[in-house]
Amino acid sequence: MQTVKVRCIENQAAGINTFEFVDPAGKPLTPFTAGAHIDVHLPGGFIRQYSLCNSPQERDRYVVGVLNVIDGRGGSRSLHSNVKAGDLLQISEPRNHFPVVDKAQRHLLIGGGIGVTPMMAMLEHFEASSAEYILYYCGETPERTAFKERLSSLLGKHVVIHYDGGDPARRLDIRELLMHHKPGTHLYCCGPGGLMAGVKAAAEHWPAGTVHFEHFAAPVPPPSASTASEGEFQITLARSGQTLDVPTSKSIAQVLREAGLPCETSCEAGICGTCKTRFIDGEVDHRDFILNDDEKQEHLLICCSRSKSSTLVLDL
Repeated sequence: MQTVKVRCIENQAAGINTFEFVDPAGKPLTPFTAGAHIDVHLPGGFIRQYSLCNSPQERDRYVVGVLNVIDGRGGSRSLHSNVKAGDLLQISEPRNHFPVVDKAQRHLLIGGGIGVTPMMAMLEHFEASSAEYILYYCGETPERTAFKERLSSLLGKHVVIHYDGGDPARRLDIRELLMHHKPGTHLYCCGPGGLMAGVKAAAEHWPAGTVHFEHFAAPVPPPSASTASEGEFQITLARSGQTLDVPTSKSIAQVLREAGLPCETSCEAGICGTCKTRFIDGEVDHRDFILNDDEKQEHLLICCSRSKSSTLVLDL
């Protein structure tokens, strides 16, 4: 955890502001990579994750872009209404669950609305490394499109902004765009749930490991989604040998807290990675949206995952 000062707030589009954070003493901030995010502790007790949208080469500031979601859970409203330039805030170190794959030969990005935020840092990274890339930025109207000035010099060659005016019939033809996978291409997507679901369906035939998503909220499962592994199980803490029961109505994180054990969480939905924990034995029912296949061999997110085995042994 570190303290930062809000150096400035700038309006980028209707309902979208950028917030620039710096060290109060002018010291360099922890380095970050394109696609990274930070947890921001806000007035009212909110903790929210926001993607960094400035150049990863910068060490003197973090910049986040935030849409004021009027009917949301309150975090963005608190940031827009209660935070002003000069205020001090607590933030986490940067974490990255949406990294650029530098070994890729080319990069195809699809961003929708405020979901373009992490891609702004990616574009800075691609420009610095002379990588081959193109961004399709989907929005309703120019008035609601953030970062237009930053993107202006890249329009045509590297950036295509697609406006649909809110009309489903005029949306970007994602299926046509993703129909053919050019070898060496990696796809990155962040935006509203409908856009991400469409991209996921249209890219099902792409090779494994070439499609990457960043979720701002946990996807809503379809009505037919399985509810298997909802039963009770036990967790054993390897370092102390303590065993705890996890009922159907509680998460592993909740059980640990009630037992008086330290347990840091943030999103409680499997999208931020704050509660990433190593396990030693057992079969995990992974329910997060960020761990890759390799990470799932040794880790789980204890805010949402459950167990397919009767006992999970955690490295705690």
